[in-house]
Amino acid sequence: MSKSKKNEFRPNDYVVYPAHGVGQIVSIEEQEVAGMALELFVISFEKDKMTLRVPTNKATDVGMRSLSSPDVVSKAMDTLKGKARVKRAMWSRRAQEYEQKINSGDLISIAEVVRDLHRTDDQREQSYSERQLYEAALERLTREVAAVGGTDEVNAQKQVDDVLVSRAA
Repeated sequence: MSKSKKNEFRPNDYVVYPAHGVGQIVSIEEQEVAGMALELFVISFEKDKMTLRVPTNKATDVGMRSLSSPDVVSKAMDTLKGKARVKRAMWSRRAQEYEQKINSGDLISIAEVVRDLHRTDDQREQSYSERQLYEAALERLTREVAAVGGTDEVNAQKQVDDVLVSRAA
């Protein structure tokens, strides 16, 4: 357990936890688990009404990271402008890949899922599972765009929508 890992994240920092998206570190607390003292990050996911406790020494191992830089956000927006790349594999295989990309916590991968599953009004209707994956990816993307840009999710959603609509035009 190196000291540098513990100081990487501080209370009130926004972080990205791969399986849950953007959360805020509320505090760092000590807890005794199975007779061992553990130092834990207490992360609040306001929108999901969820609190997560992550051991400080395992935070980077589980993929917890700081918010993306504005540079990465603009790369993600460029990714959205690209042409959808839908593989001709079975839906179950593609769905697994999309799920992995969403849970990777990587903003560019999440943007790829949004790009690939986005439908314009004149395209065929999405299936229920497609829509679920699309909405999960879109929510992760807009939350991080909002947190990085210091704006609210409504403005971030509008930003993403504008990029997707401009692509279709």
